Amino acid sequence: MSASGGTKAIVAALAANLAIAASKFVAFAFSGSSSMLAEGVHSLADSGNQALLLVGGKKAQREATPQHPFGYGRERYIYAFLVSIILFSVGGMFALYEGYEKIKHPHEVEHWYWPVGVLVFAIIAETFSFRTAIKESNVLRGRKSWKEFVRHAKAPELPVVLLEDLGALVGLVLALGGVGLALITGDGVWDGIGTVCIGILLVLIAVVLAIETKSLLLGESADVEVVGKIEAAAVDGDVVTRVIHMRTLHLGPEELLVAAKIAVKHDDTAAEVASAIDAAEARIREAVPIARVIYLEPDIYSEAEAAKGADREATPGGPAQHDAEH
Repeated sequence: MSASGGTKAIVAALAANLAIAASKFVAFAFSGSSSMLAEGVHSLADSGNQALLLVGGKKAQREATPQHPFGYGRERYIYAFLVSIILFSVGGMFALYEGYEKIKHPHEVEHWYWPVGVLVFAIIAETFSFRTAIKESNVLRGRKSWKEFVRHAKAPELPVVLLEDLGALVGLVLALGGVGLALITGDGVWDGIGTVCIGILLVLIAVVLAIETKSLLLGESADVEVVGKIEAAAVDGDVVTRVIHMRTLHLGPEELLVAAKIAVKHDDTAAEVASAIDAAEARIREAVPIARVIYLEPDIYSEAEAAKGADREATPGGPAQHDAEH
């Protein structure tokens, strides 16, 4: 996985979650706190999630084959989507069930120092993991807000780790609050309420991750800034006079497909056009190194044809959109 895949953040989160999961299960065994059990399962699920992200990054590096001519870059999106499903089913649903059971059948938290000590340790460990994820994300985030970064990042690993770590920290605070209120009031129902809150939090994070990774799986275009660079690089002002229309598609976080129809002069020879296309491809790759697959089709620009707009019947989804409108 490339550096932009956030391998360092994933490994840091994996190490933290394995240590935290073990401590939470020990605390549950001694205290009987359902919040501790839910948080232990949460940390264990997070550890599995990070392992899946590492596996996806490794599989995505495989060479293209005749059956998969564009490579395996989207493996990273598939594994990120699996992470959202696991976070929802294992983490969120288990916490909701455990919280419901604790509210229905409350009991006192025994050996309170175990869950409190583990939660404090977990908050410290998760803070270091979250700090690593923030540091790695800032390299790619630039001037984007955190919301924009999570929504528009093409590499899914960092948004996943960021949201997981954020959810873990908030969940730990909720668990600490639930255990604390149960100790103060002597009513174990508060422990169950804290567990239910953790479950709701995990489900919400899982839904956000599922929506974002689904968009990547369907296929997203390059960012507006990248499209602008490609268009500027394609035109040389001599043989290639303009980009008539263009489509871009992310085959993976660091692999971009570019397909464009470019305008050439009507009296250019085939050799001149072929040479101009080769030069345009070289300029595009220099301007946008992730543009791995480039298809350029020469054409003669016509204002009359351009005024008609894109041919919807020739555009993927065109006929379906046409039918939907009528």
